Amino acid sequence: MAPIRTRVAIVGAGPAGLLLSHLLHLDGIESIVLDDRTRDEIEHTIRAGILENGTVDLLVESGASDRILTQAHRHEGIELQFEGNGHRIDFEKLVGRAVYLYPQHEVLIDLLARRFADNGDIRLSHSVVEVLDGETDTPRVVGTDADGQPFEIVADFVVGADGSRSVTRTAVVGSLTGGYYREYPFAWFGILCEAPPSSEELIYANSPEGFALISQRSATVQRMYLQCEPTMDPNEWSDAQIWDSLQARVTGRTLHEGPIFQRDVLRFRSFVAHKLQKGRVFLVGDAAHTVPPTGAKGMNLAINDVRILHEGLADFYSTQSTTGIDTYEQQALPRIWRAQHFSWWMTSMLHLTPEASDFDRLRQIGELESVVSSTAGSTYLAEAYTGWPITG
Repeated sequence: MAPIRTRVAIVGAGPAGLLLSHLLHLDGIESIVLDDRTRDEIEHTIRAGILENGTVDLLVESGASDRILTQAHRHEGIELQFEGNGHRIDFEKLVGRAVYLYPQHEVLIDLLARRFADNGDIRLSHSVVEVLDGETDTPRVVGTDADGQPFEIVADFVVGADGSRSVTRTAVVGSLTGGYYREYPFAWFGILCEAPPSSEELIYANSPEGFALISQRSATVQRMYLQCEPTMDPNEWSDAQIWDSLQARVTGRTLHEGPIFQRDVLRFRSFVAHKLQKGRVFLVGDAAHTVPPTGAKGMNLAINDVRILHEGLADFYSTQSTTGIDTYEQQALPRIWRAQHFSWWMTSMLHLTPEASDFDRLRQIGELESVVSSTAGSTYLAEAYTGWPITG
């Protein structure tokens, strides 16, 4: 088995790994991307996608995607519902920014198309077993290819963009689970249905029956969520029960119902790895951190990680300076922890917990009232939801 040589080995062909490979290509820096999934599996991993302005700007300006400009839906606000009333948070008025609804699998379709069009070295159906020698100048990635044959890649740098079950994480923190962790006592029951949109903007509903999120996907397909037990079987309820539960949690409008063709239960976890880098091995995206989806921060944090690491790698190859790569963790962590706080805050403000007392419930309503009745409170939510300005 002859080792394969490259400059940057990227484990994981998700948004972070593919975008990093694309940005490196623009600088003339070769990379190899490895993933154990097929292209079809990657492009059909259905996940929500709320993109911040900064994320959209980077994808468009780098040439990674132009479909965002024609197919993404620009949202200038959200609606918070509680105590039978709806309150609009006007992003454009409060902070002069918006978000874009563009599902993650669409981003992946764009990035894969771009990398293959540029003859990128994307090796799918390749299972990475281990990352070795991370503290040397030649870290290695070993695994098996699509035919079950062993491979070894020797690189200048290895980047773990391989998700929450990251193999690369062990090379950085010493174990798969080494990090700061919190699990929540509830989950989201998510559905995809054939129906027209029930709302032009996202509705975040706090109700005595539990939380609900009314989102969109397209003119004919919608995505909706309701709070449930983490152990719930997604096939436990009939379509009628699901619609009745969603409608009971949303006030002021009648939801457009339709056939439900996908259902799943999404567990809630917060995680930040103890370290984001060790030697010449780095973690980005879900390999480095995960957040509850309430704050719409997951993919945006991953893209920001890539932006920082790309700048450090590009500087290294152009000037031989290691300052950017040596300070990757220091640069990335402040935004990661701000996003962790915002995601936790939105989650705790909108969801019911099993042990909540009457005091807890009334305090929660008081918190929501403070947000919608105060320009300062609404501005904080708008600023964090649309994404803090890029600095540095």
